[in-house]
Amino acid sequence: MDLRDLRYFETIAELQHLGRASARLHRTQPALTSSIRRLEADCGAALFEKSGRGIRLTEAGKVLQKWAQQVRFDVEDARRELSTIGSGLAGHVRVGIVPTAAQFLLPSVARQLLQEAPGVTLRTVVALIDTLKPMLRAGELDLIVATESPPEAGYISRVLAEDTIVVVASEGHEVFRGTPTLKDLTAYRWALQPPGAPTRDWLDHTFDRKRLPRPQVQVETTMLLMLPALIAETGLLSFVSRHHLQGPGGQSGLREVPVKGAAMRRRLVVSYRAHGFLSPAARRLIELFGQGVGA
Repeated sequence: MDLRDLRYFETIAELQHLGRASARLHRTQPALTSSIRRLEADCGAALFEKSGRGIRLTEAGKVLQKWAQQVRFDVEDARRELSTIGSGLAGHVRVGIVPTAAQFLLPSVARQLLQEAPGVTLRTVVALIDTLKPMLRAGELDLIVATESPPEAGYISRVLAEDTIVVVASEGHEVFRGTPTLKDLTAYRWALQPPGAPTRDWLDHTFDRKRLPRPQVQVETTMLLMLPALIAETGLLSFVSRHHLQGPGGQSGLREVPVKGAAMRRRLVVSYRAHGFLSPAARRLIELFGQGVGA
């Protein structure tokens, strides 16, 4: 099988449409059709079938998609490993990281790595785990630092730190005049992530279990790093990592609202492909995260 044909096949399988694949790959549709026919001849089976105005993978196509991705990983890893021979602690590391870890773990870890290896370059993608995991699976990232999730075959995860998400407000907020309960919090407006974010869903379900109205969201944002500064300047409540209240990186003017049953405990882990190539620089970065540098 030709590696170029496999690369074209992956794109067609992803988009499920020859026209869109043609536009992305800058190849004519007849050229892509010929590519698929060569692969089908090699496999002895049809790889696609019609589906409405597009196409979809057959069972044989799904099997080839899995192996085509693995072949691409192997070729890319081979090139990267060959390029590191004799280079020592150098190279390019692609890191995906959730916002809390980006703010409180990454800075000193990156500083230590770059002090040890000034020639290393880093590409960081700051996003939530539902964005980072597909990028790791697709080989676009070498490793991710994210919240713990159920283990997946073919991946290694190492626990880095505990993290607790708590209700917070500006330190002069009226909620601190007494001893607030979960029910008391329903009287106030909030700044939160959108539904679907793990912390937002956990908080919503906490209110659901007590048969209370869910938080009244006045500001909804995917930009986690703006929340502490935002709530310090408003009368809004929020639900953020306790890291935002502690240490040199903590946000001044914020205070934890002590409410029984409203603290979400989670763990941050570093994850990477079990059999993927990790450059010496990537391995050293994992070591530094594991040593608690920046924690």
